[in-house]
Amino acid sequence: MNTAAREEILQRIRNAQVPAAVPVVRGYNQKGPGGVELFAERVADYRAIVHTVTNVPEALEPLKGKRIVAPSGLPDEWLIDGVTWLREPLSIDELDQADGVLTGCAVAIADTGTIVLDGSEAQGRRALTLLPDYHLCVVRQDQIAASVPEALQRLESTRPLTFISGPSATSDIELNRVEGVHGPRTLEVLIVV
Repeated sequence: MNTAAREEILQRIRNAQVPAAVPVVRGYNQKGPGGVELFAERVADYRAIVHTVTNVPEALEPLKGKRIVAPSGLPDEWLIDGVTWLREPLSIDELDQADGVLTGCAVAIADTGTIVLDGSEAQGRRALTLLPDYHLCVVRQDQIAASVPEALQRLESTRPLTFISGPSATSDIELNRVEGVHGPRTLEVLIVV
């Protein structure tokens, strides 16, 4: 391209009229039917094991005799006797050898059956929920948002977010489902009402 043609093109770009910014109206459905029942149904559709409970320590009794990762910030009453609680700092090998991890969550989404972790104290760093083969997540009723937009309004956008919709799963080109490739094979959810 010769210099004159190049300059003519650049001048046309410089002289072009830029339209005024048009505000984007986002009329998302902020509220849906939501609720515990819908969340429980949707997360179960993803092959998670779901329990509605009123007493978390009682619901944790099946963990006795196991080695479970416990992020800092879990309520003390969840750390029941009879469980070997593994606390940070933990190496990758120690995480891999654990029987599972117990966490809280930042928010859950009823519409999609999704749990969102944000790395806060009751959830720990992301590796805690990816390496053990079993993840037990406690979701309080007040943490369940009806829709994705409502959930996003509750979250701190600068935190590292992990969205979990059931146990880790993928499929190959022939659509054969394989679980546990990118995280725990088993997701169990305790919904506290």
